[in-house]
Amino acid sequence: MLIKRVDTYAIDVPAPHKGGQIWVFVKLTTDNGIEGWGECNAIFSKEKTVVQLVNELAEKAIIGKMNPFNIEKLWMSLYEFDGCHFSRHPAVVENQAIAAIEMACWDIVGKSLNQPIYNLLGGVYHEKLRSYTYMNYRDWSPGKAADIAAREAAQLVKEGFTAIKLDPIIPLCPQPRELTMKDLQYAEDVIRSVREAVGNNADILIGTHGQFTTSMAIRFAKRMEKYDPFWFEEPVPMENVDEMAQVARATTIPVATGERLATKWEYLPLFEKHAARIIQINVGLNGILESKKIAGMAESHFAQISPWMYCGPIAGAANIQLDVCSPNFVMQEGIEHWDGFHAEILKEPIKWEKGYIIPPTKPGLGVEPNEKVMNKHLIKF
Repeated sequence: MLIKRVDTYAIDVPAPHKGGQIWVFVKLTTDNGIEGWGECNAIFSKEKTVVQLVNELAEKAIIGKMNPFNIEKLWMSLYEFDGCHFSRHPAVVENQAIAAIEMACWDIVGKSLNQPIYNLLGGVYHEKLRSYTYMNYRDWSPGKAADIAAREAAQLVKEGFTAIKLDPIIPLCPQPRELTMKDLQYAEDVIRSVREAVGNNADILIGTHGQFTTSMAIRFAKRMEKYDPFWFEEPVPMENVDEMAQVARATTIPVATGERLATKWEYLPLFEKHAARIIQINVGLNGILESKKIAGMAESHFAQISPWMYCGPIAGAANIQLDVCSPNFVMQEGIEHWDGFHAEILKEPIKWEKGYIIPPTKPGLGVEPNEKVMNKHLIKF
């Protein structure tokens, strides 16, 4: 079996653009007519570049050359695309193109064997998957935010969520910084109001997008510990694992990170330095097999995985395949109930019930795009 065709699809996501403004899907077709789907994660205004890269990889290294079953060889050959070690380095754009192709190969393999991917990676460990959603309480005005956040958190609990993530820091800043006492009090007011609203019915996940200096992250964590958050996500920028480890040692709140990391080699220092206990694997950046290896590394260090998802439902389905077969899975990020355009663009939507994802049982990724819907939202470059 060989891959004979590679197609890319840039999807214009309708407002309010949940999961991103543009999704890039990849379809591989084999010489015996099996189709497999993948998705490039974390596009963030690089959609033209990603599409071009997928097409270049396809032309030079995949079409007529690659058997989709040879996933180890495929991943490494694309990772070392120029045939030598010069390009052997993680990169967000390149790795998400590789991951989408690899994801589509797994879809082909599963369909060829009439098995969901998780059955090929160890089988079912979790029959349903706890999920959480990001809460955007919109009005950040002091004096209003805490009340609005509390109401929205309480509503999400009514809908079945047992975990809610929010970022109580404003405004977002690209450089690590210190907060004023007013900013600290604002953040504490928001988290306190959410805890009072949900009680013990939901975990609170704090995301801060790496905005703090090390000292500020420690001060912030000390104020938040009394509200018992489930995690403190990216307290400092990912570039310096030693500083993140210092934060982890200084707080009882588990540190979470991983969405910006592209290979197992980038994750290794997190485990060696005990810098994080919740590993937010980005399956659409790593690929499914690489993500399974990272999950195994985490398991050996008694760390849990909670894959990142701010994307479309194809990469979301790949996350689900990893979650089902990983013993150290703890919860899966989602876009609310996996409804809206995430459901519309699939022939059969991913099932979500009372805070849990019900994994698909069909072969491969278990989902199939509705190409009629896709074609209505295609972007031509």
